[in-house]
Amino acid sequence: MDDIVTTDVAIVGAGPVGLFSVFECGMLKLSSVLVDTLPEVGGQCAALYPEKPIYDIPAYPSIAAAGLIERLEAQIAPFAARRFLNQQVVELSGVVGAFELRTSAGVVIKAKAVVIAAGAGAFGPNRPPLQGLEAFEASGAVKYYVRRREDLRGKRVVIAGGGDSAVDWALALHDVAAEVHVVHRRPKFRAAPENAAQLDALAAAGRVAMVIPYQLHALHGEDGVLESVEVADLDGGTRRIAADILLPLFGLAMELGPIAQWGFAMEKHHLTVTPATCETSLPGVFAIGDVASYPGKLKLILQGFSEAAMAAHAIYPIVYPDTALHFEYSTSKGLPT
Repeated sequence: MDDIVTTDVAIVGAGPVGLFSVFECGMLKLSSVLVDTLPEVGGQCAALYPEKPIYDIPAYPSIAAAGLIERLEAQIAPFAARRFLNQQVVELSGVVGAFELRTSAGVVIKAKAVVIAAGAGAFGPNRPPLQGLEAFEASGAVKYYVRRREDLRGKRVVIAGGGDSAVDWALALHDVAAEVHVVHRRPKFRAAPENAAQLDALAAAGRVAMVIPYQLHALHGEDGVLESVEVADLDGGTRRIAADILLPLFGLAMELGPIAQWGFAMEKHHLTVTPATCETSLPGVFAIGDVASYPGKLKLILQGFSEAAMAAHAIYPIVYPDTALHFEYSTSKGLPT
């Protein structure tokens, strides 16, 4: 027999934005449950890079991804939201005020509203097209995620990529690894300007080697043991960089899975929402965080936090249609009892 759960709000995705959605719903006395395909909460922050520093969380000049999740867990603890982990929402039916979600583990969730905080969806790395890549992946010489900086202590590390992840990991590893080389096909990085400036300063001081303009060309080594990374410039000239570890950081392949089949209006694999409420094209279903799209959208955790608050306030009249919401600041009202 299916496990049947009743709640005000079903939150699909338990990354940082999904966790904060529990808090914002709780502050309005809306009950909620969390569903996530991963075996633990935290999304990419917990599964892929728990030690990666995050610099744009208010009041924290720098906080490790795992530390952020730990603090969000403490913040939502008073609301005791049930969690259905290691399972996927495979069906969504019903209408605003009376939705039914079914998970791959046979759980049926009856909810008045739905919040999709699925981040990048089911994620996997964009893998470089290099011959013999699989053997180096199997041995751990090629990694797409770093869970512990200490695992790379004393290693010769080559980082390939031009986005935030490549820059962030170069900053995080320069004082741990024996050597750090950053391979990118052009001088400009698609990263936060302050972080890019820090990387430039490290390069000028000789603490990080910039390999520009180059791109990955081949891997050399035997039995999964990496000896060097071969890179090629735009004219086809090549050079080899002695290396123990390659981090190809070319972003994640986004796969929404069943969510993409539920009839949402979409734009480039993202759910389009009304900016003021974060409601999708399906009434009563809201999208927040990286999965949501609207003009001016910034893919920042802090913007996802704001969207969680807006969605919760838009959901309140669905759950309490005959009760006016008298907004109060948390400093004056405290936590609901």
